[in-house]
Amino acid sequence: MEARIQSVKSSAVEECSKIESLAQLQQLWVKYLGKKGEVTQLLRSMGSIPADQRPVVGQMVNQLKVELEQLYEQKEAELEKQIQQKRLQEEALDITLPGRKPKIGSLHPLTLVLNEIKQIFISMGYQAVEGPEIELDYYNFEALNIPKDHPARDMQDTFYITEDFLLRSHTSPVQIHVMERQDPPVRIIVPGKVYRADSDLTHSPMFHQVEGLLVDAGITFADLKGTLEAFAKAMFGPETRIRFRPSYFPFTEPSAEVDVSCIICRGTGCKVCSNTGWLEILGSGMVDPRVLEKVGYDTEKVSGLAFGMGIERVAMLKYGINDIRLFFTNDQRFLHQFK
Repeated sequence: MEARIQSVKSSAVEECSKIESLAQLQQLWVKYLGKKGEVTQLLRSMGSIPADQRPVVGQMVNQLKVELEQLYEQKEAELEKQIQQKRLQEEALDITLPGRKPKIGSLHPLTLVLNEIKQIFISMGYQAVEGPEIELDYYNFEALNIPKDHPARDMQDTFYITEDFLLRSHTSPVQIHVMERQDPPVRIIVPGKVYRADSDLTHSPMFHQVEGLLVDAGITFADLKGTLEAFAKAMFGPETRIRFRPSYFPFTEPSAEVDVSCIICRGTGCKVCSNTGWLEILGSGMVDPRVLEKVGYDTEKVSGLAFGMGIERVAMLKYGINDIRLFFTNDQRFLHQFK
């Protein structure tokens, strides 16, 4: 029995000296000190030893158990120290290296363009106002001279929530809200998100608009032209020219589409402007008297001008972007260009 005890001790010491990981050490514990380990087997075999020898053998087995436990603890401490030293070496800082600059975020290109648009019009005396994105059918259509049978009410173009509520398809309803609670003069711009059932390279189901409204005595088409020309030069550069093309909008009369001279070729003609020298930027017109009458304004005393533009459209022209979806994909390679 004594020889067997010595053999177990020798084997355990030899195997422990070759261990290189805590996982291997745990296996050694199971092999020698576990419920079915070598030491447990020695204790169970005590019944086969003569009674007069049991105290001595039992003491020897218990001593073996204590020595193996101490061997285990020493090896465990040694391995943990090695792991800690290795981690310290791997995580050590080289103070001779130059510092690493943290990555700093930047404003989204749409936010940059919106802030610039707001700054331009605020400098002209306009006030920026906001309104609800879930709107009544009355404010989104009827109050803006868009009757029940108008094509703009087609459910293929507008996101209806109920028969009376919808996601606003433009920010013009805010103009009605403001005019209902404020007497002329009114000079506002209305930035915000709008929703239309349209999606391709140049359209998104959700996009951003800025609409403007000026109502006062003696407002004429000349004021509209001067305002938009000043805006175009401030946004795209002093060499920028604009032109008005006759158009139709239910809430303005007369109405006009506004083009700016191509920011790429400066009006000489290129692929971006389809060799026309012009790029469409916004819609505009004089406020239809019926819209003013809806809010109780006296059309014999006041008149108004209105205009509206898509912020994505302006950003695409300003930065030469050809796919509106880039604004919404959160690709940092794209966004970092606008720092």
